Amino acid sequence: MENVALLKCEQYDVDLIEKKLREGFELLGGDDFLRKLIPKDSKVLLKPNMLSVESKESPVVTHYSVFEAVIRIVKEYSNYVSFGDSPGFGDSRKAAEKSGLMEVADRYGVKFEDFKESVHVRLDNSILCKSWNVAKAAYEAEVVITLPKLKTHAMAYYTGAVKNQFGCIPGTQKATWHTRMPDANNFCKMLLDLNTAVGTNFAIVDGIIAMEGNGPKSGQAYNLNTLIMGQSLTAVDSTAVRLIGYDNPLDTPVLKEAYDSKWGVVLPKDINILGEKLDDMKAKNFKLCRKGGNFYFINPAVTNFLRGMIAPNPTLIQGKCIGCGRCAEVCPEKPSVITMVKNVDKLNPKWNMNECIRCFCCQELCPVGAIETKYSTLGRLLKLNKR
Repeated sequence: MENVALLKCEQYDVDLIEKKLREGFELLGGDDFLRKLIPKDSKVLLKPNMLSVESKESPVVTHYSVFEAVIRIVKEYSNYVSFGDSPGFGDSRKAAEKSGLMEVADRYGVKFEDFKESVHVRLDNSILCKSWNVAKAAYEAEVVITLPKLKTHAMAYYTGAVKNQFGCIPGTQKATWHTRMPDANNFCKMLLDLNTAVGTNFAIVDGIIAMEGNGPKSGQAYNLNTLIMGQSLTAVDSTAVRLIGYDNPLDTPVLKEAYDSKWGVVLPKDINILGEKLDDMKAKNFKLCRKGGNFYFINPAVTNFLRGMIAPNPTLIQGKCIGCGRCAEVCPEKPSVITMVKNVDKLNPKWNMNECIRCFCCQELCPVGAIETKYSTLGRLLKLNKR
């Protein structure tokens, strides 16, 4: 049985958040728990979500007040605290500065790691992936505390405690993994292996203001008013997805693959939720990016054939597109999938759906939210968008 603390917090006030987090740690075992989690003066890395260069109040990134509250607590146990991430697009230092994280870190003497230097890691006990290049600062940390933002995600359905460590893969190497793992289920196995390689120790999910709809970058802010924390990343994510509308955690690919691979605790019967009651905290009318469930076939060739007919496609919202070309730039399958074509007075992306791997990097990193995901006619007829 894994313990998860579910806390109600209705505003980004650092003193209030610190109070709530201390209540959460008390539920999990108090000072004894923290001393085991963070041995005295161990090297601690905080891993916020810095998907791209975003403003302080953006629902895309981990809020700076959550970051500060965590630092206040962690610094009581270690003087060696750092933080870092590798954004999907843009410079990590600029992302840290604009989001307000750098200013907080400087005040508390927390070192910034840009995650540009990597080390090669081999795994003997992996589910799927045997070797990695991961950020050296993340791999060499003795304690890794992940601080994800609770958001919807076009490929993984939801992004949280497990998915956040994708930022531990430096820079453009992330695109390589999208190419190698175009299937969402294998991609999620890769994420589980990545967390094994990094050795993520604890998760605190910022769900005070979450993101619904066209996430993880272009969705809408949703006042979920919650913080979720625990040692089991999958137990934390299982709790989070049930809050936003996935009554069965196995309807999300990360948790389905974790359960099938016996990686962590996933099922509600094996999770002891402390603090608030789950039913009291559930979101109302939360807009999911993808409905739950997936198709699993014995023959991969059949799976790949049908995916092209029933999978959702990246779709342009004409009125929003500014013709910047970032979608083509970040596509891991460039230049074969997205070309920029003239449309009246600007360029618009055009997709080659026969080559598209449905990683949705274009949708995820569009700076103006001009790309969404839509099911094909067959997918709609099968009511996949209603599942």
